[in-house]
Amino acid sequence: MSENPQTPVNQPPQGPEPIFLLPAGIAVLAGVLIAIHLASTFVLNPDGQVQLLFWFAFQPYRIVLAEVDPTIVIPLIWTPFSHAFLHAGWDHLLINVAWLVIFATPVVRRYGAGPMLVLFLLSAAGGAALFAVTTLYSQVYLIGASGGVAGLTGAAIRFMFQPVLVATHPETGERVVLGRRLASIRDVFVNPRSRWFTLIWIGLNAAVPLVPLLTGSSLAIAWQAHLGGFLAGFLLVQLFERKL
Repeated sequence: MSENPQTPVNQPPQGPEPIFLLPAGIAVLAGVLIAIHLASTFVLNPDGQVQLLFWFAFQPYRIVLAEVDPTIVIPLIWTPFSHAFLHAGWDHLLINVAWLVIFATPVVRRYGAGPMLVLFLLSAAGGAALFAVTTLYSQVYLIGASGGVAGLTGAAIRFMFQPVLVATHPETGERVVLGRRLASIRDVFVNPRSRWFTLIWIGLNAAVPLVPLLTGSSLAIAWQAHLGGFLAGFLLVQLFERKL
């Protein structure tokens, strides 16, 4: 059998570069969010959708109702986390998935898929906690991945704006890229880029309650979940940090 002399031997075939370099953990989480919304939209009937919200949306008012029926608080064991997998519509879902892809990617590449998911869930619970404090008697419920995604945003801010650390190998003298260090809270606000990103992000979300007053819109955005989730991810990310 003859070989084509123009074809290098033992060289992998050259193919097109992948368009999206999305970590598998993010693709799986985004796929789960989309699959749940597909099922709730096209499989469940209206009664089923009500039951889905009853059992898996987060409703702080259950704490008040516990005086009448103690069993009503049982879903509060899981709903601080499960509410993050439900969405009110396709626009709500797609915005959260896009934000997830942007800010979960650096977290996954630094810590791995497992820590990213833990941060997502803890941040969702942090967002639910602040939502409960501010809406306890309102009988409203919380759904959406916004709190978890906000937490991943807060986590990424702790390192994504920091300078890259470079060291010299003690034996070869080769320059080795170590990555970006995790900034202290003080350093986040000393660095101009991370400071302004953080302040603008917090300011925009804190201003959400003023939107209906200024525009007359009935837009319902759970700004408390955004701020609570952001703060949780911002503070808890250091639990996953490893020394260089």
